[in-house]
Amino acid sequence: MAVKIDDEMIEYVGILAQLELSGEEKKKAGEDMGRMLEYIDMLNGLNTSDTAPMTHLFDTRNVFREDEVTNSDMSQEMIANAPSRKEKQYKVPRTVE
Repeated sequence: MAVKIDDEMIEYVGILAQLELSGEEKKKAGEDMGRMLEYIDMLNGLNTSDTAPMTHLFDTRNVFREDEVTNSDMSQEMIANAPSRKEKQYKVPRTVE
């Protein structure tokens, strides 16, 4: 099923894609689209009767796990790195008057 890519189709696709193509660009786009359609036709001719339908290229599996707390309260170590602090809080310059 070869589809003829004519100037009218290139113009229509250009309008849909909101592209302004020069004459040379239209010619190149037509050639590219023709090659793409030929490739799709080739793929349509392949025997895929023994191929299972897929939703993804790779096998997928559930990778979720239960949340587990693996660290302890490190607030003292974190606040120790602050250049300025007040009790257990970071002290920053006032930004609102």
